[in-house]
Amino acid sequence: MSSEVAARRDAKKLVRSPSGLRMVPEHRAFGSPFGLEEPQWVPDKECPRCMQCDAKFDFLTRKHHCRRCGKCFCDKCCGQKVPLRRMCFVDPVRQCAECALVSHKEAEFYDKQLKVLLSGATFLVTFGNSEKPETMVCRLSNNQRYLLLDGDSRHEIDIAHISTVQILTEGFPPGEKDTHTYTSLLGSQPASEGGNARATGMSLRFAAPGAEGLTQLKLTAGEDAHASRRQSTAWLAAMHKATKLLYESRDQ
Repeated sequence: MSSEVAARRDAKKLVRSPSGLRMVPEHRAFGSPFGLEEPQWVPDKECPRCMQCDAKFDFLTRKHHCRRCGKCFCDKCCGQKVPLRRMCFVDPVRQCAECALVSHKEAEFYDKQLKVLLSGATFLVTFGNSEKPETMVCRLSNNQRYLLLDGDSRHEIDIAHISTVQILTEGFPPGEKDTHTYTSLLGSQPASEGGNARATGMSLRFAAPGAEGLTQLKLTAGEDAHASRRQSTAWLAAMHKATKLLYESRDQ
């Protein structure tokens, strides 16, 4: 991929919406899969009362729209201004209590896990039925749309084309399952977490351009270097959280 194409994919622009300033991708097709679209606001004429406490709107009790859900609230029920990274707002925006709680939880992903994914980690990578793994660095692209794998060969996987992701773990009590499975990022409910399991690898299936059916890919954390292993484990844990966020964004 040329530097010119990469720059085009990562280019952003500043736009103003009714909710505030947003820093969005210059080309919509290169938007982050973690992103959410701004909601349609409930029309003023359809909400004479606060949709949380039922207070009647008048000259003193003003109505406000939550920037995340688009519903109408009074200032008491929608007075928090919270960062909303998934909608690319530059500054914190007004949100109702319920939405503010969700946005606060998501902030941890953007402040911690996303940085880990962008930094990348080293894995033993196996494609399809190959018996010989290749040592590669796996990281998330700057625009968050692709998994990039670099070694003796180079590969780019569009996250939108991933159909299933399975996080391989160890550390469960004997007799219990040793994997967390997310069966289809495109809509199925992910399996629940459990135990104090440690991620050791990841298996995924994706649609590769020009290929028939799905291609399988397996990443395994190496055992040689303690620091490298710790970085790989952190990357897998971050990918675990990213997978959950991707599932939730498709469900909204």
